[in-house]
Amino acid sequence: MSHRVLSPNRNYTTCHNPHDQQLVQLCGSIFRFLEEDVAVSSSPGNDILFGTQQDKENDGECEEDPKDIEDKIKFWETQYENLHTTLFRTTILESEIRNITKEVLRDFGNVCSCSRPVLDGCPSCRMREICRQLQKSGYDSGICKSKWNNSLDFPSGEHTFLDVIDNSNHKKGSVRVIIELEFRGQFEMKKGSKEYNSLVCKLPDVFVGKSDRLQTIIQILSNAAKECMREKKVHLGPWRKQRYMQAKWLRVTERSTGTTTIKPLVDDE
Repeated sequence: MSHRVLSPNRNYTTCHNPHDQQLVQLCGSIFRFLEEDVAVSSSPGNDILFGTQQDKENDGECEEDPKDIEDKIKFWETQYENLHTTLFRTTILESEIRNITKEVLRDFGNVCSCSRPVLDGCPSCRMREICRQLQKSGYDSGICKSKWNNSLDFPSGEHTFLDVIDNSNHKKGSVRVIIELEFRGQFEMKKGSKEYNSLVCKLPDVFVGKSDRLQTIIQILSNAAKECMREKKVHLGPWRKQRYMQAKWLRVTERSTGTTTIKPLVDDE
């Protein structure tokens, strides 16, 4: 059979198979096709067409749009600027309360009044001491407890912190100053991006500021958390949303001054 294929001068009429000539022509076509295929695949330029070029096309699909990159940079720069402006704009009242709070924390011993040896004291004892010192300085200070029920937007929870209510300015009405001893920790996220974590690092560990200033900070950090999760394509937990964070300091159900307890104080949506 091989001899017949490679001998084009053979008399095909003497073959036992009347279709031998067609088989010879078909085999020759196959051999030519295989030779051409080998030549094409071994051509120096084909690694670009079938290999490197394809990789470039695949890489191009993963490249981020320059406009998206520009928008991302602009977004985070805006958040940094807004947060910086909000944090460093302060009033005399806030500065006075902040100084007293820092002084109490600096002088606070390692053993609480409850006789529990905890580093820097337990939170409840620290809050009571700060509240007492602020009252001695003439401020209407209290320990607040916020509590909210489970809803479609976010789960239930509760939070305890300090505040000062100032009524010295009769024209502007009462001013409420929030004191949060673990402020930065309220916004930290394990899955936070580099940009988000840098923003959180700008927050003070101990926050002393008016309620409207606090709401501005919450809005900035909530928008940043939402954008962070969108960039990472991860679902934003309901406890990271703006309304949940606001509920920690604005939905107060109990305020204790040490001698009196008022229920409720604030029920702000």
